[in-house]
This record gives sequence, C-alpha cells and structure tokens, in this order.
Amino acid sequence: MTSRGTPSRFLQSVLQNGVGRYVCQLKRLSIIFSKNAQSSLGIRGFIEEGVVDYAKYNPSTVVYVSPQPCRIPKIVAEYLNGNVREEIVTGKTSIQISEVLTKLTNQSGLDIIRLRKPFHTDNPSIQGQWHPFTNRPPCIGPIRPQKQDAEQGLSNI
Repeated sequence: MTSRGTPSRFLQSVLQNGVGRYVCQLKRLSIIFSKNAQSSLGIRGFIEEGVVDYAKYNPSTVVYVSPQPCRIPKIVAEYLNGNVREEIVTGKTSIQISEVLTKLTNQSGLDIIRLRKPFHTDNPSIQGQWHPFTNRPPCIGPIRPQKQDAEQGLSNI
C-alpha cells in the first residue's frame, strides 16, 4: 500500500516467465452450469460448439465441465500461483463466453493493481545511466556546433 491508499507494486514477471519458454499460468478451468436453467443457455451453447476447440488450443489447461443444479452459471479459473477467479456468465452468448475464456487464459492470476514504474530490474546498476559522453575525456572540452565551410573560408582570407 502506498500513501495514496491504492495498492501498487513494481513490474515483475511471473516465475521469470518469458526467460525460457512461455508457460501459461492458467492451470484448471471449471465450467459450472445447469442443464435446465434459462440463465445457462449461452454456456450450454458454448459447450456444444467451442469447448473442444478451446481445449485443443490450450493443451496445458485442464477443462472440467460439470452440470450442477445451480441458478447462476460460472467459470472458475485456477492459476499456478494458487489464485482462483470466478466469472459469472449469466445471459452471455457463446461468443462472449469465448472472450471471457481468452481473457482468463491470458491473465497471470495476479491481482490487477497500479504499477509504480513501467520498468524494473532485480540487479540495478550502481554506476548510473549510460549516455554517449560517459567515457569522453574531459581534456577535449565542451561540445560546440561545427562551423560552416563558408565562415571558415572568410576567416582565412
């Protein structure tokens, strides 16, 4: 927490993801719906049309489809870091449910909070930032604009 009252942190990679190969952070996806309820109509359509395609494109994610006597259909996503997200999909179409699954798949499971800086390093340099004149010898003097040829020719006459 900062003095502004909103949680914040530095930018970081989840488990150094991207250093080697990419590892999808979504571990398990549970689709909970009712066989008969009107609110589960969209999720039942998605199960008939798109759940097999989703499972093919995301082989590292386990997909559970569980029909239960419930009034509110939901998608429960479990991530590698232990976080669990629930998305309620009442009254959504199969295309909207596909977009929700894509969003859950691309997330890391961390809470969405304000970033302090857009960059961060685990090994900061104590030498300071480099620029083109860092190692320039001081005896050369300051850098000045070059004189044009016409001015040099007049000064030689």
